[in-house]
Amino acid sequence: MKNILTLLLFCVYFSSIYSQTKEEKAYEKGKEAVQLMDKGKIDESLILLQEARKLDSRSFDYPYEMAYAYCLKEDYNEAIKILKKIEKHKDVSDMLYQMLGNCYDYLGDSNEAVKTYEKGLKKFPDSGCLNLEMGNMQMAQNNYEKALYYFENGIDADPSFPSNYYWATKLFCDSEDEVWGMIYGEIFMNLERNSPRTVEISKLLHDTYINEIKVLSDSSISVSFSKNNTINPYNVKLPFGVGIYEPVLMLSIASIKDINMNTLNKVRSNFIDIYYSKNLDETHPNVLFAYQKKVKQAGHMDAYNHWILMQGDTHGFLEWKLANEDKWNKFLDWFLLNPIKLDQKNKFLRD
Repeated sequence: MKNILTLLLFCVYFSSIYSQTKEEKAYEKGKEAVQLMDKGKIDESLILLQEARKLDSRSFDYPYEMAYAYCLKEDYNEAIKILKKIEKHKDVSDMLYQMLGNCYDYLGDSNEAVKTYEKGLKKFPDSGCLNLEMGNMQMAQNNYEKALYYFENGIDADPSFPSNYYWATKLFCDSEDEVWGMIYGEIFMNLERNSPRTVEISKLLHDTYINEIKVLSDSSISVSFSKNNTINPYNVKLPFGVGIYEPVLMLSIASIKDINMNTLNKVRSNFIDIYYSKNLDETHPNVLFAYQKKVKQAGHMDAYNHWILMQGDTHGFLEWKLANEDKWNKFLDWFLLNPIKLDQKNKFLRD
């Protein structure tokens, strides 16, 4: 009985193998190739990708992955040859032009890289990654205004793509208009929650708060997040940074004697209360503040604010977390299921 059952299972197994289509076999090889590539076994991966390509010659994916493998091997000329052959494939995406431009850039041909990104943008005008690459090329030439143009164009075109927010944040927080860096940076952290860049931006936001808010005395406060510091809390016709952010922030600091992670938590919470109590969401809607309101209504504003600022004062954060373990864990559970949602109808872009 055991031998008969074994024989039956053996027959079913081989029947399933032989009933696979070439496309299915190619997919299995391609899947294994990607796993090998992730483990650093590039040459083994290339062998499987070649086999997959032979089995399914119409697929865009296998030659694209081969080009990526050659990039990992730093054989950029071979990667370029492959990418040029599939440039007119029906399934081509903006990522091909990103990789192709990167290959030219790695080879020291920045002019050809730029031409490639521009060509890609003509075909994929809503590409976040191609705007990112154009911005990076401008950054390399110290053309920061042009770089910001591309980063913000990328934010506008693809609001859920995090990297353009990252670079826009760094540029604005190193300028006299930090307000935009504060907003872009927090949006970035919500989109890319757990990476070395998230750590960097958390610290940058914390430090910018510390540097630009000064409690000079019981009756004197200095707030400087925008070039024009002539502010009026009730004049909503002024640009956002001058007319909204700084005045509301100043009102939020009332009664605060010192600026640190815990008092910034109170300031940020006050900010949302004031912003909505004055109906500023009607004149200056902001997707980030709307999300903060959602966080607050869910009862997680304290934990969220400490998460945003944690890398600027890790000791202070750990002290708070130790005293608020239950609050922190409930926030994490909620946060996982309630990410910020950005699209063409729900996004923030500097005026």
